[in-house]
Amino acid sequence: MLTVKDHNDRAAAVYAAVNGQYWIEALRDGRHVLIRPLTEKDRDREYAFIKRLSPESRHMRFLAQFSEPSDAMLNQLMDTDDSLRLAYIALVHDNGELVEIGVSRYAATGDHVCECAVTVADEWTHLGLGTLLMHHLIKAARKNGFRQMYSVDASSNLPMRDLAKALGFETHNDPDDTRQVIHSLYL
Repeated sequence: MLTVKDHNDRAAAVYAAVNGQYWIEALRDGRHVLIRPLTEKDRDREYAFIKRLSPESRHMRFLAQFSEPSDAMLNQLMDTDDSLRLAYIALVHDNGELVEIGVSRYAATGDHVCECAVTVADEWTHLGLGTLLMHHLIKAARKNGFRQMYSVDASSNLPMRDLAKALGFETHNDPDDTRQVIHSLYL
């Protein structure tokens, strides 16, 4: 097993070769991750990321059960335009490859309102990655003129409830579905 220093040293050269906008962030355990906007070249990474999620994590993210993402689902997830629909992915260096370990995204649902979601790979939870991804997403939503961000989640999704509270979201029961809650943040 690599030490944190070894992990970060090996990752540094790979991260430095990335073009465009990106951030190198430290997780609670000291390991560094690369966060950048999702691009079309990440389609296979996004597919592999969703496939690696536990059935429970997939259900919490998509509020549905499925064994693998369909082409239609991937097309929707990959559809970003940097203002109305935006996604950031978190990547980690693993044996010479950049592997997706988290994603946050928003999509406009009305004038100045967007829906958001964040998902972290099961083995990377409780390290602050969801918080890092959401901070970047919230900052981008503000920059792009959104005034409110919300997320619809299963009421049993306690990690999301805790994250939403820590980020300043208000949580209310979904009036249309008692199994869901709505987290709202005024930007």
